[in-house]
Amino acid sequence: MAASFTASNHALSFARFNLNHLSHPESSLPFTKSLRTSPAAASTNSLSWRPKFNHPLKRPVLVFSGGDGFGGGNGHSSGGGGGGGEGGEQGSGGNREEAILALAEMGRGLESVPKDLAAAIESGKITAPIVERYFELEKSPLFRWLLQFGGFKERLLADDLFLAKVFIECGVGMFTKTAAEYERRRENFFKELEIVFADVVMAIIADFMLVYLPAPTVSLRPPISVNAGAFAKFFYSCPENAFQVALGGTSYSFLQRIGAIVRNGVKLFAVGTTSSLVGTVVTNALINTRKAVDKSSDEVENVPVLATSVAYGVYMAVSSNLRYQILAGVIEQRIFEPLLHQHKLILSAVCFAVRTGNTFLGSLLWVDYARWIGLQKAQEVEKQESHSVA
Repeated sequence: MAASFTASNHALSFARFNLNHLSHPESSLPFTKSLRTSPAAASTNSLSWRPKFNHPLKRPVLVFSGGDGFGGGNGHSSGGGGGGGEGGEQGSGGNREEAILALAEMGRGLESVPKDLAAAIESGKITAPIVERYFELEKSPLFRWLLQFGGFKERLLADDLFLAKVFIECGVGMFTKTAAEYERRRENFFKELEIVFADVVMAIIADFMLVYLPAPTVSLRPPISVNAGAFAKFFYSCPENAFQVALGGTSYSFLQRIGAIVRNGVKLFAVGTTSSLVGTVVTNALINTRKAVDKSSDEVENVPVLATSVAYGVYMAVSSNLRYQILAGVIEQRIFEPLLHQHKLILSAVCFAVRTGNTFLGSLLWVDYARWIGLQKAQEVEKQESHSVA
């Protein structure tokens, strides 16, 4: 907007205000004014004025992660999922404006949110619904405490039922594992309670990681160092879930989604191997201690530590990894949540049923896998099945 005052005729006139010029680079400048003297009339002065904005408009930040999946700038924005740079810039700019408007409607500013969330809003990676979800979660003391941790924050912002799914998975896992231990031990269940406890604890830890690692996230991480290697940049740009929905203004290439499966597979292999290693070592120690005290328990054999640990790690990296990625990214996020997003109680019940079925399927697949690699003899499996039928 510009106003000019002519001293000779004491007239004040206003120029036409064009909203389309707000995106011009000059609109990001602070308050400016200039006094110009017309060479034709020395007595005529013109005062040009531009308003000062408390929050100067900035051009959207365009973030490149490389259309080929390796972090190179080849013209595709945010991983190159088919959109060009111009579309990514428009999406980021729209996200930023909507998110800042959502903050204003709640009477909050960027300084009132964590630094990583504020940076994501500034760069246009966060949409208005995500900002609104953050303030809804902040009302709960438990969620407010969990939002202090980056991993939980990214997952809760992507799925407000994430914590409920953790409790569902761990609860179902604890119940099914305890039931399986009872079916296997029967009258010796309480005599070998310490072994059962160790197995159940390790199962709960594994179940938690199976929910945590493949869960869809809202990325709040800062850009990776420019000195990082090509593989580090590639895996850093991959989503947490290979099938998760990308937010507006971002996209993931096919290679990045494959990279998410590989990266989580490596993590779950480490989790499975470690948890099984600790569990089998503790179990063997308790078995040997019981043998030393009770000579009648010699029929209990030690569990092969290394073979069992590596086998379980491979099982989690392949079978569990794929099943839980599909469960969280396709079945829950893409199918059930769009249909039942306004009915949280029904959605929770559906998630409970689906995750219970997935746990049961995983138990069956583990038995078949253990028999296939020779880790568990077929006679032992048939004996367990006869016990379960009885």
